[in-house]
Amino acid sequence: MINREDETPGAIEWFRYARQVQKEQLHQLAQQGQLVSQLSHVVHMLQCERGASNIWLCSEGRLYGAERRAAAALVDEQTRSLLSLLLPQFLPAASGLCQRIARAVWSLEQLPALREKVGALHISPETATDQFSRTIRHLLNIIPQLNDSIDDPTLAGRLVALYSFMQGKELVGQERALGAQGFAQGDFSDELRQRLVDRIDGQQPCFDSFLTLASGPLKMLFFTECQANIAIEQLRRIACTRKPTADGGESALHWFTLQTQRLEQMRGLEELLIGELMSAVDVLLQEESEPAPTFDDPVGDTLVLHLDRQLLPLVRQQAHELEQLSSQLASLKDTLEERRLIDKAKSILMTHRQMNEEQAWHCLRKMAMDKNQRMVEIARALLAVKSLWQSEPETPLHNHRA
Repeated sequence: MINREDETPGAIEWFRYARQVQKEQLHQLAQQGQLVSQLSHVVHMLQCERGASNIWLCSEGRLYGAERRAAAALVDEQTRSLLSLLLPQFLPAASGLCQRIARAVWSLEQLPALREKVGALHISPETATDQFSRTIRHLLNIIPQLNDSIDDPTLAGRLVALYSFMQGKELVGQERALGAQGFAQGDFSDELRQRLVDRIDGQQPCFDSFLTLASGPLKMLFFTECQANIAIEQLRRIACTRKPTADGGESALHWFTLQTQRLEQMRGLEELLIGELMSAVDVLLQEESEPAPTFDDPVGDTLVLHLDRQLLPLVRQQAHELEQLSSQLASLKDTLEERRLIDKAKSILMTHRQMNEEQAWHCLRKMAMDKNQRMVEIARALLAVKSLWQSEPETPLHNHRA
């Protein structure tokens, strides 16, 4: 096929261009996979630092001082590696992603001041836990934004499975911190007990999403290695139903050790999820490195008709599978979009009603239960009302009802 400079590109040129674009996207996705892996490292070490800091504060500086300092040093080390990957040329050009990265980097920059307060025992365990959790939340919120650049349903599914699992793991980390606080203090207030119950209940939906999309071997590994064992369930019952026995912090350390073991096992599964994602990207990159098809091979009409008859059922089957995969991809993206809407609605409540994240979540959930609607529908309604507030800035938020 001959193409002159004054002619529009032909089919071969378009095929070549399509392959070039896809290859560039896959290389970018491979870089994003490294970013996700490094994010998981930072989050895990922050979870360790949060837990050690909680024990330190609850014991009034008697326990876990060395562990807290060691975890902080590892967080800083992993953070330096993370920041080296947060470069514009390796990331999709999307304002939403840039904003989430900005929030995460800002939160990481606040860690030295937080650590100084923790070391001097000038901050409560509740406040310190909330600030560590906020930093972790901002880091995790980067991951859904990366999904917008993925067109392959298999890759999108793996990323959603990973994100759902990481969310569940973070709730396990928060459960560890809250339980350690109550056992160390020898008492669970009604508020602390409710927060603990919410973290326990919140894990299951995250893990259900993960199990829907994960491969068979990883599902089996989750059931055999990552579930709360009998000892944890027994301590959960004590925390949720009665006053712990005063034992000088022995129950707190036992709880912390058991939950730390569980988190380490979950960390191993998290690494396998990341490995599966990266392997899938490598496979697609290898496919893209194969020679492009040519369209000028002489083929007899009889052979073409014979091949058409043989391939027609296969083409129809592939078309059907492609339609199903496209539907699955749309569903996966809808799931992430719903989570973003709920996060935005929580931010509105936190900003305009001076709520913390926990209160905002409960407020949304109560409105959903009262109206017999899904939380995402309440979130959409709240975001719609926000546009009216913005057009009338003088009207206080509390005069409106979602």
